[in-house]
Amino acid sequence: MKERTMIYFMNDTDIPVEYALKLLVRRAIISSLDYEGFENKAEVSVTFTDNEGIKALNKDYRSIDKETDVLSFPLVDFDGGEEPPINEETVGLGDIVISLEKAQAQAEEYGHSFEREVAFLTVHSMLHLLGYDHVNSDEEDAEMRQRQSEILIKMGLGVK
Repeated sequence: MKERTMIYFMNDTDIPVEYALKLLVRRAIISSLDYEGFENKAEVSVTFTDNEGIKALNKDYRSIDKETDVLSFPLVDFDGGEEPPINEETVGLGDIVISLEKAQAQAEEYGHSFEREVAFLTVHSMLHLLGYDHVNSDEEDAEMRQRQSEILIKMGLGVK
């Protein structure tokens, strides 16, 4: 495990967040970094919120007035060819915001555990922080889905 990965948690909801869930999110973040071969020290912020909180952020930052499951706010523009600064001790990758309400609803809808859904959302968001996207083309969408699937399988959370 990447001991040099700093993860900052904030719970912006009344839903209690168990320590085990934070450990799972940490494992998903580190698994994503390991899978991508990210060598720098990294910082990631994770905020747990509810549907109302994520809806407000989605409206403010994406002009979409509805709740979503996860939002990613990258600090490094890998898409523009930017490499992480190697002379900096730690690279702030960005922020992940997860709606625990939406995660619970989707877990029920898809027939898997809440924990598996939160891990999936974390991996999905980490790939965004690392420069991947799924909205520009079918090829990018397929590549991102493949990476998500492989990371979750390595974590023992693949869908059978």
